[in-house]
Amino acid sequence: MNRIIGDADNGNTVFFDLYTDAQKQADRSKGRTGLFFFRGRPGAPFAIIAPGGGFSYVASMHEGFPHAVEISNMGFNVFVLKYRVGRGEATATEDLVAAIAYVIEHADDLRVSTSGYSLWGSSAGARMAAMIGSHGAARSGGKPVPKPSTVVVAYTGHSDYAADEPPTFVVVGEQDTISPPTAMEKRIAALRKAGTRVEYRKFAGIGHGFGLGTGTRAEGWVAEATCFWEEAIRRTH
Repeated sequence: MNRIIGDADNGNTVFFDLYTDAQKQADRSKGRTGLFFFRGRPGAPFAIIAPGGGFSYVASMHEGFPHAVEISNMGFNVFVLKYRVGRGEATATEDLVAAIAYVIEHADDLRVSTSGYSLWGSSAGARMAAMIGSHGAARSGGKPVPKPSTVVVAYTGHSDYAADEPPTFVVVGEQDTISPPTAMEKRIAALRKAGTRVEYRKFAGIGHGFGLGTGTRAEGWVAEATCFWEEAIRRTH
């Protein structure tokens, strides 16, 4: 929060509405949906983070802002999505695809590169990010934009996949009883069989919702995932 306050005090816009006034008037649930922006290097690629929360709240303080600070400190531009809750996965994913389109359409003003963007998600947010990585934005009601260059997913039981997945970085807690590692491991095996580049980290001694993993064996995973994304960008250029 101090990072956001500091950016605002320096005259930077820290929150961008996803929808127009007309769209918000037509559907009042869209009124508070938008993107928090953590600036990195001007012209660098961007990441969008979808925090978890079981589609009943958005865990930005735990699984959004801390991640964004770390990634932006490594030079990348990062957005944390505030999506609609209480309406299930489809509506939340609709907001994520709208967010991708928004950043791409406003890339010049935001001073971000549209090449090699990544999607990050934890728990419920990971389901959203993985779905778009598999099937693209159009399937979830969005505009036909390029797939992400990398998907980073944390502790989710999402099992769906496609034949042409982007490189994927996965983290889970060994003691997770909400999204057991075995569910994700089946998906990872399928992705690798299809030729997808996958990095997998399973951390002993922790369960669901470990966020940055500070003080646990998971500490440092966000930096590892960012390096994995950076390598994926290099491989495509």
